[in-house]
Amino acid sequence: MNLTGALLFMGGLGLTLAVILTLANRRLFVAEDPRIDDVEEMLPKTNCGACGCPGCRAFAEACVAGKANPAQCTVSPPAMSAFIADFLGVELGNEEKKVARLACAGGNHVARMRSAYHGLQSCRAAVAAGGGGKACSWGCLGLADCEVSCDFDAITMDRNGLPVVDEDKCVACNDCVVACPLNLFSLQPVSHRLWVACKSLAEGDEVLADCEVGCTGCARCVADAPGGLITIKNNLATVDYTKNALASKLPIQRCPTGAIVWLQDHTVEKGAAAKRIIRKEALPVDPTA
Repeated sequence: MNLTGALLFMGGLGLTLAVILTLANRRLFVAEDPRIDDVEEMLPKTNCGACGCPGCRAFAEACVAGKANPAQCTVSPPAMSAFIADFLGVELGNEEKKVARLACAGGNHVARMRSAYHGLQSCRAAVAAGGGGKACSWGCLGLADCEVSCDFDAITMDRNGLPVVDEDKCVACNDCVVACPLNLFSLQPVSHRLWVACKSLAEGDEVLADCEVGCTGCARCVADAPGGLITIKNNLATVDYTKNALASKLPIQRCPTGAIVWLQDHTVEKGAAAKRIIRKEALPVDPTA
Protein backbone atom coordinates (compact mmCIF):
# COMPACT_ATOMS: atom_id res chain seq x y z
CA MET A 1 0.00 0.00 0.00
CA ASN A 2 1.42 3.38 -1.04
CA LEU A 3 1.36 6.51 1.10
CA THR A 4 -1.76 7.91 -0.54
CA GLY A 5 -3.63 4.67 0.02
CA ALA A 6 -2.53 4.56 3.66
CA LEU A 7 -3.72 8.12 4.26
CA LEU A 8 -7.08 7.41 2.63
CA PHE A 9 -7.47 4.27 4.73
CA MET A 10 -6.68 6.06 8.00
CA GLY A 11 -8.94 8.95 7.07
CA GLY A 12 -11.80 6.59 6.28
CA LEU A 13 -11.26 4.67 9.49
CA GLY A 14 -11.27 7.87 11.52
CA LEU A 15 -14.47 9.06 9.83
CA THR A 16 -16.18 5.72 10.43
CA LEU A 17 -15.26 5.74 14.12
CA ALA A 18 -16.45 9.34 14.49
CA VAL A 19 -19.81 8.44 13.00
CA ILE A 20 -20.13 5.41 15.30
CA LEU A 21 -19.28 7.49 18.39
CA THR A 22 -21.73 10.22 17.38
CA LEU A 23 -24.55 7.73 16.91
CA ALA A 24 -23.70 5.98 20.19
CA ASN A 25 -23.65 9.29 22.04
CA ARG A 26 -27.08 10.22 20.70
CA ARG A 27 -28.51 6.82 21.58
CA LEU A 28 -26.99 6.54 25.05
CA PHE A 29 -27.18 10.19 26.09
CA VAL A 30 -29.08 10.78 29.32
CA ALA A 31 -30.18 14.35 29.91
CA GLU A 32 -29.04 15.68 33.29
CA ASP A 33 -31.66 17.29 35.46
CA PRO A 34 -30.95 21.05 35.35
CA ARG A 35 -31.99 21.33 39.00
CA ILE A 36 -28.69 19.70 39.98
CA ASP A 37 -26.79 22.84 38.94
CA ASP A 38 -29.27 25.01 40.84
CA VAL A 39 -28.99 22.97 44.05
CA GLU A 40 -25.20 22.83 43.81
CA GLU A 41 -25.15 26.62 43.54
CA MET A 42 -27.19 26.87 46.77
CA LEU A 43 -24.82 24.58 48.70
CA PRO A 44 -21.80 25.94 50.62
CA LYS A 45 -19.23 24.35 48.24
CA THR A 46 -17.03 23.18 51.11
CA ASN A 47 -16.94 19.61 49.75
CA CYS A 48 -16.40 18.44 53.34
CA GLY A 49 -18.22 15.11 53.02
CA ALA A 50 -20.21 15.58 56.25
CA CYS A 51 -23.41 14.79 54.34
CA GLY A 52 -22.07 11.35 53.44
CA CYS A 53 -21.42 12.27 49.78
CA PRO A 54 -18.01 12.93 48.22
CA GLY A 55 -18.64 16.62 47.64
CA CYS A 56 -21.40 19.17 47.10
CA ARG A 57 -22.02 18.16 43.48
CA ALA A 58 -22.64 14.55 44.46
CA PHE A 59 -24.91 15.71 47.29
CA ALA A 60 -26.92 17.88 44.88
CA GLU A 61 -27.36 14.88 42.58
CA ALA A 62 -28.50 12.73 45.53
CA CYS A 63 -31.02 15.35 46.66
CA VAL A 64 -32.50 15.72 43.19
CA ALA A 65 -32.68 11.93 42.85
CA GLY A 66 -34.44 11.64 46.22
CA LYS A 67 -31.58 9.65 47.73
CA ALA A 68 -30.67 12.33 50.29
CA ASN A 69 -32.55 15.05 52.10
CA PRO A 70 -31.36 18.69 52.28
CA ALA A 71 -31.00 18.61 56.07
CA GLN A 72 -28.08 16.20 55.70
CA CYS A 73 -25.88 19.16 54.75
CA THR A 74 -24.69 20.26 58.19
CA VAL A 75 -22.80 23.26 56.83
CA SER A 76 -25.74 25.02 55.17
CA PRO A 77 -27.80 27.29 57.44
CA PRO A 78 -31.17 25.72 58.32
CA ALA A 79 -32.94 28.41 56.29
CA MET A 80 -31.00 27.47 53.15
CA SER A 81 -31.68 23.75 53.64
CA ALA A 82 -35.37 24.57 53.98
CA PHE A 83 -35.19 26.68 50.79
CA ILE A 84 -33.59 23.77 48.88
CA ALA A 85 -36.28 21.40 50.14
CA ASP A 86 -38.98 23.83 49.00
CA PHE A 87 -37.27 24.29 45.64
CA LEU A 88 -37.22 20.52 45.07
CA GLY A 89 -40.67 19.98 46.56
CA VAL A 90 -39.36 17.42 49.05
CA GLU A 91 -39.32 16.99 52.81
CA LEU A 92 -36.52 18.83 54.57
CA GLY A 93 -35.70 15.81 56.68
CA ASN A 94 -34.83 15.65 60.34
CA GLU A 95 -31.15 14.89 60.79
CA GLU A 96 -29.79 15.01 64.32
CA LYS A 97 -26.70 17.17 64.51
CA LYS A 98 -23.44 15.31 65.03
CA VAL A 99 -20.29 16.71 66.57
CA ALA A 100 -16.72 15.58 67.10
CA ARG A 101 -16.02 14.27 70.60
CA LEU A 102 -12.60 13.68 72.16
CA ALA A 103 -12.07 10.59 74.33
CA CYS A 104 -9.39 12.14 76.53
CA ALA A 105 -9.22 14.72 79.33
CA GLY A 106 -5.53 14.26 80.07
CA GLY A 107 -4.08 17.73 79.61
CA ASN A 108 -0.46 18.41 80.53
CA HIS A 109 -1.49 19.51 84.05
CA VAL A 110 -2.88 16.06 84.95
CA ALA A 111 -1.14 13.63 82.58
CA ARG A 112 2.55 12.83 82.99
CA MET A 113 5.29 12.96 80.37
CA ARG A 114 8.17 10.46 80.28
CA SER A 115 10.23 12.63 77.96
CA ALA A 116 10.15 15.98 76.20
CA TYR A 117 9.38 15.80 72.49
CA HIS A 118 11.26 18.36 70.35
CA GLY A 119 10.56 17.14 66.82
CA LEU A 120 8.11 18.30 64.18
CA GLN A 121 5.08 19.74 65.98
CA SER A 122 2.63 17.16 64.78
CA CYS A 123 0.89 14.36 66.66
CA ARG A 124 1.41 11.98 63.76
CA ALA A 125 5.12 12.77 63.62
CA ALA A 126 5.44 12.35 67.39
CA VAL A 127 3.75 8.95 67.29
CA ALA A 128 6.07 7.85 64.47
CA ALA A 129 9.10 9.09 66.42
CA GLY A 130 8.41 7.02 69.51
CA GLY A 131 5.05 8.05 70.86
CA GLY A 132 5.58 11.69 71.73
CA GLY A 133 6.75 11.11 75.27
CA LYS A 134 3.40 10.88 77.05
CA ALA A 135 3.22 8.28 79.82
CA CYS A 136 -0.31 7.23 78.81
CA SER A 137 -0.07 5.47 75.46
CA TRP A 138 -3.69 6.34 74.69
CA GLY A 139 -3.55 10.03 75.69
CA CYS A 140 -3.85 13.14 73.53
CA LEU A 141 -0.43 14.51 72.60
CA GLY A 142 -1.69 18.07 72.25
CA LEU A 143 0.22 18.96 69.08
CA ALA A 144 -2.92 20.19 67.32
CA ASP A 145 -3.20 18.04 64.19
CA CYS A 146 -6.95 18.15 64.75
CA GLU A 147 -7.04 21.94 65.03
CA VAL A 148 -4.98 22.33 61.84
CA SER A 149 -7.23 19.90 59.95
CA CYS A 150 -10.47 21.70 60.85
CA ASP A 151 -11.54 24.11 58.09
CA PHE A 152 -14.43 25.45 60.19
CA ASP A 153 -12.44 26.78 63.18
CA ALA A 154 -14.42 24.42 65.40
CA ILE A 155 -11.37 23.17 67.34
CA THR A 156 -9.06 25.22 69.53
CA MET A 157 -6.30 24.09 71.88
CA ASP A 158 -6.71 25.03 75.54
CA ARG A 159 -3.90 26.16 77.85
CA ASN A 160 -3.18 22.55 78.82
CA GLY A 161 -2.80 21.21 75.29
CA LEU A 162 -6.23 19.65 74.87
CA PRO A 163 -8.48 20.26 71.85
CA VAL A 164 -11.83 21.88 72.63
CA VAL A 165 -14.67 21.41 70.14
CA ASP A 166 -17.17 24.22 69.58
CA GLU A 167 -20.39 22.31 68.95
CA ASP A 168 -21.98 25.31 67.22
CA LYS A 169 -19.21 25.43 64.60
CA CYS A 170 -18.62 21.68 64.22
CA VAL A 171 -20.19 20.24 61.05
CA ALA A 172 -19.08 16.63 61.60
CA CYS A 173 -16.83 16.72 58.54
CA ASN A 174 -14.67 13.89 59.96
CA ASP A 175 -11.34 15.65 59.28
CA CYS A 176 -10.26 15.58 62.93
CA VAL A 177 -11.17 11.90 63.16
CA VAL A 178 -8.83 11.17 60.27
CA ALA A 179 -6.11 13.54 61.53
CA CYS A 180 -5.78 12.04 65.02
CA PRO A 181 -3.20 9.20 64.93
CA LEU A 182 -4.50 7.82 68.25
CA ASN A 183 -8.14 7.62 67.12
CA LEU A 184 -9.32 9.78 70.01
CA PHE A 185 -12.01 11.60 68.03
CA SER A 186 -15.35 10.20 66.93
CA LEU A 187 -18.51 11.74 65.51
CA GLN A 188 -21.41 11.55 67.93
CA PRO A 189 -25.03 12.76 67.87
CA VAL A 190 -25.39 15.71 70.24
CA SER A 191 -27.87 13.65 72.26
CA HIS A 192 -24.97 11.47 73.42
CA ARG A 193 -24.39 13.60 76.51
CA LEU A 194 -23.04 10.86 78.76
CA TRP A 195 -19.40 10.57 77.72
CA VAL A 196 -16.31 8.66 78.79
CA ALA A 197 -13.40 11.06 78.32
CA CYS A 198 -10.74 8.35 78.29
CA LYS A 199 -9.49 5.51 76.07
CA SER A 200 -6.89 3.97 78.37
CA LEU A 201 -7.00 0.20 78.65
CA ALA A 202 -4.62 0.15 81.63
CA GLU A 203 -5.92 -1.10 84.95
CA GLY A 204 -6.59 0.67 88.25
CA ASP A 205 -3.50 2.21 89.84
CA GLU A 206 -1.59 1.84 86.58
CA VAL A 207 -3.95 4.38 85.03
CA LEU A 208 -3.54 6.85 87.88
CA ALA A 209 0.24 6.59 87.71
CA ASP A 210 0.03 8.11 84.23
CA CYS A 211 -3.03 10.35 84.43
CA GLU A 212 -5.07 11.73 87.31
CA VAL A 213 -8.34 11.82 85.35
CA GLY A 214 -8.24 8.44 83.60
CA CYS A 215 -10.90 5.73 83.88
CA THR A 216 -9.79 3.07 86.38
CA GLY A 217 -12.57 0.62 85.53
CA CYS A 218 -13.91 0.80 89.09
CA ALA A 219 -17.45 0.06 87.84
CA ARG A 220 -19.23 2.56 90.09
CA CYS A 221 -20.86 4.04 86.99
CA VAL A 222 -21.96 0.55 85.93
CA ALA A 223 -23.69 0.02 89.26
CA ASP A 224 -25.44 3.40 89.06
CA ALA A 225 -26.52 3.24 85.40
CA PRO A 226 -29.87 1.57 84.63
CA GLY A 227 -30.53 -1.29 82.25
CA GLY A 228 -26.97 -2.15 81.27
CA LEU A 229 -26.35 1.32 79.85
CA ILE A 230 -22.68 1.12 80.88
CA THR A 231 -20.35 -1.88 80.95
CA ILE A 232 -16.64 -2.32 81.61
CA LYS A 233 -14.72 -3.57 78.57
CA ASN A 234 -10.95 -4.02 78.76
CA ASN A 235 -10.81 -1.96 81.99
CA LEU A 236 -12.70 0.95 80.39
CA ALA A 237 -16.24 2.15 81.00
CA THR A 238 -18.25 1.92 77.77
CA VAL A 239 -21.64 3.51 77.11
CA ASP A 240 -24.15 1.55 75.01
CA TYR A 241 -25.75 4.35 73.01
CA THR A 242 -28.49 2.07 71.70
CA LYS A 243 -29.85 2.60 75.23
CA ASN A 244 -29.23 6.34 75.24
CA ALA A 245 -32.82 7.03 76.31
CA LEU A 246 -31.76 5.75 79.76
CA ALA A 247 -28.89 8.23 80.04
CA SER A 248 -28.82 10.72 82.90
CA LYS A 249 -26.30 12.44 85.15
CA LEU A 250 -26.59 9.75 87.79
CA PRO A 251 -23.72 7.52 86.52
CA ILE A 252 -21.21 10.40 86.72
CA GLN A 253 -21.81 11.19 90.37
CA ARG A 254 -19.54 8.58 92.01
CA CYS A 255 -16.76 8.52 89.41
CA PRO A 256 -13.64 9.18 91.52
CA THR A 257 -11.56 10.65 88.69
CA GLY A 258 -14.23 12.44 86.69
CA ALA A 259 -13.48 10.33 83.64
CA ILE A 260 -17.17 9.94 82.86
CA VAL A 261 -18.90 13.27 82.32
CA TRP A 262 -22.09 14.96 81.15
CA LEU A 263 -21.71 17.29 78.15
CA GLN A 264 -24.24 20.02 77.50
CA ASP A 265 -24.44 23.71 76.65
CA HIS A 266 -20.67 24.02 76.14
CA THR A 267 -19.96 22.72 79.64
CA VAL A 268 -18.33 19.56 80.97
CA GLU A 269 -20.02 18.47 84.16
CA LYS A 270 -18.28 16.04 86.50
CA GLY A 271 -19.83 14.19 89.43
CA ALA A 272 -19.72 15.20 93.08
CA ALA A 273 -17.11 12.57 93.94
CA ALA A 274 -14.66 13.57 91.20
CA LYS A 275 -11.25 14.74 92.33
CA ARG A 276 -10.97 18.50 92.04
CA ILE A 277 -8.04 19.58 89.90
CA ILE A 278 -6.50 22.80 91.18
CA ARG A 279 -3.19 22.66 89.34
CA LYS A 280 -3.04 24.86 86.24
CA GLU A 281 0.56 24.50 85.11
CA ALA A 282 2.05 21.61 83.16
CA LEU A 283 3.60 18.75 85.12
CA PRO A 284 7.38 18.45 84.82
CA VAL A 285 8.83 15.71 82.65
CA ASP A 286 9.39 12.57 84.74
CA PRO A 287 11.54 9.86 83.05
CA THR A 288 10.26 7.32 85.62
CA ALA A 289 6.62 7.91 84.78
